[in-house]
Amino acid sequence: MREHSELGVSVLLFVIGLLVLTDALTMHVDIAQRGPVGPRTVPVVVGAGLLLVAVLLAVDVLRGGRGESESGEDIDLSEPGDRRTVLLLAGVFLANAVLIGPLGFPVSGALLFWGSAYALGSRHHHRDPLIAAALSLVTFFVFNNLLGVPLPGGPLMGVL
Repeated sequence: MREHSELGVSVLLFVIGLLVLTDALTMHVDIAQRGPVGPRTVPVVVGAGLLLVAVLLAVDVLRGGRGESESGEDIDLSEPGDRRTVLLLAGVFLANAVLIGPLGFPVSGALLFWGSAYALGSRHHHRDPLIAAALSLVTFFVFNNLLGVPLPGGPLMGVL
């Protein structure tokens, strides 16, 4: 089965497609809430696309098709992974998940952006927090005011 290992990806895509289609078709939609294109349309198209891709991939693999090995990567496999960066990023994401409720998105987002930049190697200690704060505030305003997706404001809600 080693030469047909891509069939696992095909099965995974097929299962996800079935789950998406099942969820979309069993969705309760009030006829008065629906416009010309209902809320089922996109999930049905995505689910059908996943099923089609899964079937086409399985047929290709069974006919002898194989994915090409990655040749563009310039990594040295003899070097160990950078665990410090991975742990710092995981800590920053976890801190964001914990702090977004009590501090709100503008503060936790700024900490997320600044911590991610630090974990990935930026050492501009004066510039990075300012960019992170600006990026967080712009993101908050775009989602909250322009897109209508409410984000928690935290203690800054009255100020913003």
